Amino acid sequence: MQTQTTESITGQIRQCNDAFEAAFVQQDSASVAALYTPDALLLPPGYAEFKGIQAVRDFWRGAMEMGVARIRLTTVEAEEHGDTATEIGNFVISSATGDTIDQGKYLVIWKRKDGRWYLHRDIWNSSQSAV
Repeated sequence: MQTQTTESITGQIRQCNDAFEAAFVQQDSASVAALYTPDALLLPPGYAEFKGIQAVRDFWRGAMEMGVARIRLTTVEAEEHGDTATEIGNFVISSATGDTIDQGKYLVIWKRKDGRWYLHRDIWNSSQSAV
Protein backbone atom coordinates (compact mmCIF):
# COMPACT_ATOMS: atom_id res chain seq x y z
CA MET A 1 0.00 0.00 0.00
CA GLN A 2 1.43 3.34 -1.01
CA THR A 3 1.40 6.28 1.39
CA GLN A 4 1.18 9.73 -0.13
CA THR A 5 1.28 13.21 1.25
CA THR A 6 0.14 15.15 -1.76
CA GLU A 7 -1.44 18.40 -2.69
CA SER A 8 -4.14 16.27 -4.31
CA ILE A 9 -5.40 14.68 -1.08
CA THR A 10 -5.04 17.98 0.77
CA GLY A 11 -7.11 19.68 -1.92
CA GLN A 12 -9.77 16.98 -1.83
CA ILE A 13 -10.01 17.19 1.95
CA ARG A 14 -10.18 21.00 1.68
CA GLN A 15 -13.24 20.66 -0.58
CA CYS A 16 -14.93 18.43 2.00
CA ASN A 17 -13.98 20.79 4.82
CA ASP A 18 -15.34 23.73 2.82
CA ALA A 19 -18.67 21.88 2.58
CA PHE A 20 -18.54 21.16 6.34
CA GLU A 21 -17.91 24.83 7.13
CA ALA A 22 -20.63 26.01 4.71
CA ALA A 23 -23.17 23.65 6.28
CA PHE A 24 -22.44 25.23 9.68
CA VAL A 25 -22.99 28.73 8.30
CA GLN A 26 -26.36 27.47 7.02
CA GLN A 27 -27.02 25.67 10.35
CA ASP A 28 -27.72 22.51 8.34
CA SER A 29 -26.85 19.47 10.47
CA ALA A 30 -28.19 17.07 7.80
CA SER A 31 -25.62 18.37 5.31
CA VAL A 32 -22.87 18.03 7.91
CA ALA A 33 -23.91 14.43 8.62
CA ALA A 34 -23.98 13.62 4.88
CA LEU A 35 -20.22 14.21 4.82
CA TYR A 36 -19.70 11.15 7.08
CA THR A 37 -19.72 7.43 6.27
CA PRO A 38 -22.86 5.50 7.28
CA ASP A 39 -20.93 3.85 10.12
CA ALA A 40 -19.03 6.97 11.14
CA LEU A 41 -17.73 7.33 14.65
CA LEU A 42 -17.66 10.77 16.27
CA LEU A 43 -15.48 11.03 19.37
CA PRO A 44 -16.05 14.47 20.93
CA PRO A 45 -14.38 15.47 24.18
CA GLY A 46 -16.51 15.00 27.27
CA TYR A 47 -19.06 12.71 25.59
CA ALA A 48 -19.55 9.06 24.76
CA GLU A 49 -19.08 8.08 21.15
CA PHE A 50 -21.68 8.85 18.50
CA LYS A 51 -22.03 6.14 15.85
CA GLY A 52 -23.82 6.41 12.54
CA ILE A 53 -25.27 9.23 10.46
CA GLN A 54 -28.29 9.93 12.69
CA ALA A 55 -26.19 10.15 15.84
CA VAL A 56 -23.67 12.41 14.07
CA ARG A 57 -26.51 14.61 12.82
CA ASP A 58 -28.03 14.83 16.31
CA PHE A 59 -24.69 15.77 17.85
CA TRP A 60 -24.01 18.57 15.36
CA ARG A 61 -27.61 19.81 15.57
CA GLY A 62 -27.17 20.05 19.34
CA ALA A 63 -23.94 22.02 18.89
CA MET A 64 -25.75 24.42 16.54
CA GLU A 65 -28.60 24.82 19.04
CA MET A 66 -26.01 25.63 21.74
CA GLY A 67 -24.71 28.55 19.65
CA VAL A 68 -22.03 27.11 17.39
CA ALA A 69 -22.39 29.12 14.19
CA ARG A 70 -19.04 28.59 12.46
CA ILE A 71 -16.27 26.05 12.44
CA ARG A 72 -13.02 26.81 10.65
CA LEU A 73 -10.88 23.77 9.80
CA THR A 74 -7.22 24.04 8.80
CA THR A 75 -5.39 20.96 7.59
CA VAL A 76 -1.85 20.66 8.96
CA GLU A 77 -1.01 17.26 7.49
CA ALA A 78 -2.76 14.74 5.26
CA GLU A 79 -1.69 11.31 4.06
CA GLU A 80 -3.48 9.06 1.61
CA HIS A 81 -3.33 5.28 2.06
CA GLY A 82 -5.35 3.83 -0.82
CA ASP A 83 -9.03 4.34 -0.02
CA THR A 84 -8.20 5.69 3.45
CA ALA A 85 -6.60 8.99 4.40
CA THR A 86 -5.60 10.61 7.65
CA GLU A 87 -5.82 14.31 8.39
CA ILE A 88 -4.43 16.25 11.31
CA GLY A 89 -5.60 19.82 11.67
CA ASN A 90 -6.65 22.74 13.80
CA PHE A 91 -10.14 24.10 14.40
CA VAL A 92 -11.73 27.28 15.61
CA ILE A 93 -15.38 27.22 16.73
CA SER A 94 -17.21 30.56 16.77
CA SER A 95 -20.58 31.98 17.75
CA ALA A 96 -22.84 33.98 15.45
CA THR A 97 -21.23 37.18 16.78
CA GLY A 98 -17.77 35.88 15.87
CA ASP A 99 -16.65 35.19 19.42
CA THR A 100 -14.36 32.17 19.75
CA ILE A 101 -16.08 29.38 21.66
CA ASP A 102 -13.23 26.89 21.41
CA GLN A 103 -10.10 26.11 19.45
CA GLY A 104 -7.94 23.04 19.25
CA LYS A 105 -6.74 20.18 17.13
CA TYR A 106 -8.32 17.18 15.44
CA LEU A 107 -7.61 13.88 13.74
CA VAL A 108 -9.88 12.52 11.03
CA ILE A 109 -9.70 9.18 9.28
CA TRP A 110 -11.26 9.54 5.86
CA LYS A 111 -12.74 6.79 3.63
CA ARG A 112 -13.14 7.05 -0.13
CA LYS A 113 -16.24 5.53 -1.68
CA ASP A 114 -17.22 5.89 -5.33
CA GLY A 115 -14.48 8.48 -5.81
CA ARG A 116 -15.64 10.71 -2.96
CA TRP A 117 -14.08 11.20 0.48
CA TYR A 118 -16.13 10.90 3.69
CA LEU A 119 -15.26 11.44 7.35
CA HIS A 120 -15.10 8.00 8.95
CA ARG A 121 -13.55 8.59 12.38
CA ASP A 122 -13.52 12.09 13.84
CA ILE A 123 -11.86 13.03 17.14
CA TRP A 124 -10.79 16.39 18.51
CA ASN A 125 -9.80 18.18 21.70
CA SER A 126 -9.49 21.70 22.93
CA SER A 127 -6.26 23.64 23.19
CA GLN A 128 -7.87 26.00 25.70
CA SER A 129 -7.04 25.49 29.35
CA ALA A 130 -9.81 23.98 31.44
CA VAL A 131 -8.76 26.15 34.37
